[in-house]
Amino acid sequence: MALPDQLKKAIIQMPAKEKDKLLLRLITKDQTLADRLHFELIEDSATIPERREEIIGRITRTSKSNQNTPGWVLMDMRNLSGDIAYHVKVTKDKIGSIELNLFLMNTFMEEYAPILKTYSSRADTCALYLAKKAQVILNAFNKLDEDYRVDYINDTNRMLTSLHTLCSKMYARQMEIPTELES
Repeated sequence: MALPDQLKKAIIQMPAKEKDKLLLRLITKDQTLADRLHFELIEDSATIPERREEIIGRITRTSKSNQNTPGWVLMDMRNLSGDIAYHVKVTKDKIGSIELNLFLMNTFMEEYAPILKTYSSRADTCALYLAKKAQVILNAFNKLDEDYRVDYINDTNRMLTSLHTLCSKMYARQMEIPTELES
């Protein structure tokens, strides 16, 4: 919400002690802002690798939970995708976003390939999700500097291969997602 200029000036002119009290009250109402400030001010933005490893651990543990339907696989992927999005929102870790999303897609598509192999009405929502998620990852990948692309080309091609062999292949073709990227 944009503040009127007059209110901005009045806030700036407030005594520091009053501003600090108001700021602390406002921060406690926004958990994301509190987490972001903690990351930037307390952790000094140095804990990105540890945070990435924690999410990778969650993805690995969740992928081993032996789901038996595409719906459960989809639910787990959406929850973990939310964790990745929150990590990026707090840390502004754009490279981590690509790395973690690729790891999520590859881990789940490989772990649950037998469940996701054939298209069915039960797998439709999951198939569409996989194709859309792959498209988002590809868009982010294409915006990367060439030096970073080299690091993720193999994982991206692994994802694309799985995408075009599982239940998501129909949606991948409709969305014109390539089967492989050139190195």
